[in-house]
Amino acid sequence: MGLVAGLDSSAAYSRIVVCDAETGQIVRHGHAEHPAGEATPEAWLLSLGEAADGGVLEEVTAIGVTAQAQGVVALDADGHPVRPALTGTADDRAQAAAIGLVDALGGRAAWAEAVGSVPQPGQPVAQLRRLMREEPEAAKRATTVLQAQDWLVWQLLGRPSRWTTDRGAASGTGYWSAVAEAWRYELAELAIGHPVALPDVLGPAEAAGRTPEGLLISAGTGETMAAALGLGVGPGDAVVSLGASGSVCAVHDEALTDPSGTITCLADATGRHLPVVQTLNATRVLRGTADLLGRDLAGLSELALASTPGAHGLVFLPYLAGERTPELPHTAGTLAGLRRESMKPEHLARAAFEGMLCGLADAADVLRGRGVRIERVFLLGPAAGLPAVKALAPALLGARVVIPAPADYTTLGAARQAAWAQGVADGTLDDTTPPPWPSAPGEILDPGDEVAVGTAVRRQFTAVRDQTHPGAFDR
Repeated sequence: MGLVAGLDSSAAYSRIVVCDAETGQIVRHGHAEHPAGEATPEAWLLSLGEAADGGVLEEVTAIGVTAQAQGVVALDADGHPVRPALTGTADDRAQAAAIGLVDALGGRAAWAEAVGSVPQPGQPVAQLRRLMREEPEAAKRATTVLQAQDWLVWQLLGRPSRWTTDRGAASGTGYWSAVAEAWRYELAELAIGHPVALPDVLGPAEAAGRTPEGLLISAGTGETMAAALGLGVGPGDAVVSLGASGSVCAVHDEALTDPSGTITCLADATGRHLPVVQTLNATRVLRGTADLLGRDLAGLSELALASTPGAHGLVFLPYLAGERTPELPHTAGTLAGLRRESMKPEHLARAAFEGMLCGLADAADVLRGRGVRIERVFLLGPAAGLPAVKALAPALLGARVVIPAPADYTTLGAARQAAWAQGVADGTLDDTTPPPWPSAPGEILDPGDEVAVGTAVRRQFTAVRDQTHPGAFDR
């Protein structure tokens, strides 16, 4: 099958990896920063060209494309962007746009039933709402709405007469139904104020077409879906991301709608689904505690491991930015169990790690409560490598934990999709199973004999949570 490439146009840079199509082994790669200033689609294309300089794409036969999930390109009737690219922000205006959309359709349950998610700031549906409100003339000229990877695929194909996307990318827009697997055109119209064309949704192994030079271009997908494909996750697997906020997504065979909006029902790049539950607090809890104690994160981790499970009765409810899971937007963090003997730096450090991980375990339990199987967790983010996280996560998350070796899994996933589409086109692969590239290598951590300890710590956390916020998970 030869060589395939994955292209990732993130918010800040473009990356390319070239892989052996059969084994997934990386042969070479390229990188280029995006120009400073307001994002323009043309700048994305130039950056990809710079990343490909020096023969990076030589002998490549197929390309997969992924890009920032919140990059949106609105085109006029001549195929020109009506303005620079829309990129997601979480400011007050974005929040107002999302709330306005929720109210316009009759509430959170109505959106969850319609598309499997509730509008969030930065999501394409909310960005279109902002465009209509803040730049009405530009909004009126928009006839077609694409996401970043859709626009890049269209350009690579030589601007054909149709636009394409995949179900994974479509599921993140806020106007594609995860249950019906179809666009809800009326919701895009609700957002931007008039009907717009949307790209055709391709199957997971379907090719978007070929470039004028003959290179096959696969369907393309969003960054979350590409990362899952690159990691090699499957049924029974979940991915827990530790950013300032946190998220838990898992592979599932069915679309999960949730009237409360706690679950965001995304599709993956293989034909399955990726239900996601988000928290507003992950490493921000660790950084805040480290600042308070005058430590860096490594020092905080060392301090935490000097304490004991349960932090001597100290419980940290980590809702420093309010919380989304459970839905507590106006709350604050809580420190409970203060006694003279628990008022030591090591116990506070331990409570911070336990509180962060218990909050993420709550998010995982939302999915488990809907029948999602979670037996193995891929833990991502710089904080995943901290010794205290590695020591506590398996027991508190109730699963085997994998800390993947550093790699660009998003770009690898795009390359794997290209290999799949190429194999189907060549007749060497079927359209139901991606090429059998190995799962991400990394450190594997088992709960072992610590399961009972983790259960006790979670019980202590839950008791304080329910006493402080009674019925929070019943809303």
